Amino acid sequence: MREPKGAVPHPLPGAVGLSHLTAYDWAAADGVRGGSPHLHLVCTEAYVVTGGRGAVQTLSPDGHRDIPLVPGSVAWFAPGTVHRMVQGGDLRVTVLMQNSGLPEAGDAVFTFPPEVLADPERYAAAATLPPGTGPETEAAARRRRDLAVEGYLPLREALVAGDDGPYRDFQRAAARLVRDRVPAWRELWRAGALATAERTGAQLDALEAGDPAHLGEATAYETAPTRLGGFGMCGRRDEYALPGTTPPYHADRSSGGSPRHVPREVLREER
Repeated sequence: MREPKGAVPHPLPGAVGLSHLTAYDWAAADGVRGGSPHLHLVCTEAYVVTGGRGAVQTLSPDGHRDIPLVPGSVAWFAPGTVHRMVQGGDLRVTVLMQNSGLPEAGDAVFTFPPEVLADPERYAAAATLPPGTGPETEAAARRRRDLAVEGYLPLREALVAGDDGPYRDFQRAAARLVRDRVPAWRELWRAGALATAERTGAQLDALEAGDPAHLGEATAYETAPTRLGGFGMCGRRDEYALPGTTPPYHADRSSGGSPRHVPREVLREER
């Protein structure tokens, strides 16, 4: 069976992204402990709660919502939805992200104040963290979170009052900010999510024609986090350097690296 041109090899099912988060415990200006409000331009994001409790605050054309997060619950939000993870007590979440590679390439935009969003250089300076996981990076992540909350609170206040103008203005500002990146994003999408869907289409065609040859390529893969406790948008993040992603750091191959093939004899032994 012919592989889609430029396809990423061995992505996760559906070419999704995967990470694990422990929500920030820092109190913001409004007294709420949690992460940096932001939206995604083309990716749907899902939270699968694995421990603790908390909430995710969202802003959308539906208004403001406060969705409880408890073990076993799942919440997801479409592109354009501003979301803010709230720490209620040891909140731990596994994050599934549509279009693996696009969020890492800048699909997410923080709710910084309008004057910051209007200046790409100023935005980049505020959004970018120093490398590593030390005190300097932590302080920068906290400043970034506080600036995002500063821009978020007026959006929420206006939306609760029935005025969606500031929220819509923020969406437009975010779209302007990333417009020049779209050609690169399109290539990542073609090599990842689109190629994965096309691969399924080719397999269906082959089965319909009575040719199950692709089943002869069956095997298994495994990986491990390539960075533990990184400073993400919403909390401390365990990350995977999966095919199709572009992590903003140099993955330590000794701590996991990219997925590797697991020989059948190993799988038999592990059963």
